[in-house]
Amino acid sequence: MSPTHTDVRSLVGAALETPVPADEYDRCPVTEVMRLMSDKWTVIVLVLLGRQPYRFNELHRAIDGISQRMLTRTLRGLESAGLVLREVHPTVPPSVEYRLTPLGQSLLGPLSGLADWAVTNEAALAAGRHPVAAATSSGPH
Repeated sequence: MSPTHTDVRSLVGAALETPVPADEYDRCPVTEVMRLMSDKWTVIVLVLLGRQPYRFNELHRAIDGISQRMLTRTLRGLESAGLVLREVHPTVPPSVEYRLTPLGQSLLGPLSGLADWAVTNEAALAAGRHPVAAATSSGPH
């Protein structure tokens, strides 16, 4: 979690103070990664760039519904996190290509594990989102 918890090997093995100090939570690298991953477009951009490098317009066409502004913001966030490399090629006009850095590539395995878990547990997650509907369909209590 924090620098005081650097020897922790697993999130579930971490000893947490109760209550969890807000400043420690905010400084936690796990918190930062989860914030980055919770952006609407981050995961799809990472997955696509994990398959091949893209020029901006190619990437924009590959993601239905994303605006140029949101794609730019997402790429900048991933670049500032060290996950994406922006490379400008000296052509006329200049072309810009985006690719994952080695750090970004190393995130694909854990991200795939989370995606596999989500697919495996899709029905249970859907049922959990609608507990009131499930309770009323089983009759009065």
